[in-house]
Amino acid sequence: MEAYGGMTPDPAQVVEAAHQSAALVVDAGRDAASTEEFIALVDEVGLSTLAALWSERPARTLPGVLWRLYVIREWIRRDPDRASREYTAGVRHAEVHHAVAGSAEPPGPTEVGLVADEILRGVYHGDLAVALERGSSFCHVISSGRAELADDIDVDDPAEGSRQTQQAAAMQSTAQDLQVAARLWRDGELR
Repeated sequence: MEAYGGMTPDPAQVVEAAHQSAALVVDAGRDAASTEEFIALVDEVGLSTLAALWSERPARTLPGVLWRLYVIREWIRRDPDRASREYTAGVRHAEVHHAVAGSAEPPGPTEVGLVADEILRGVYHGDLAVALERGSSFCHVISSGRAELADDIDVDDPAEGSRQTQQAAAMQSTAQDLQVAARLWRDGELR
């Protein structure tokens, strides 16, 4: 807003800024010396800054997938015990996805957090499509775990069980979006 004299920029300029910044972040993060800084980008600029840049972009765009990956990492950092519990519950229902995600055994709070960092490391220092596929698989496992735990909760608290089931469906949707984004990247169409 400072660049626009305190005025709100045109919506087209906001969209352009989101896509350009996402592309610049991915390119800059490929420098081995700065990869770790970009993994910890939220620590430096804050989740709200990334939200302002990327959260409104569709899930199957470069800024959209980066936003989702950083949100997942931040969720794990804020609630590692829940992330571990949901991941562990999902492993038996999504063994192949667990193998693709690459979680260490057993998937405790620390290990699950390391997987999120490794997925982001792959965004910057590896093949972006593979990183997105790993992120997708991670989300599949979490979704399966949430659904499993929602069934258990539903017996005593149907409203909470329903809420957890909706969260499982949302995570499944994110998994699908990341999978499609990986394909788009390979085809040179993820922007």
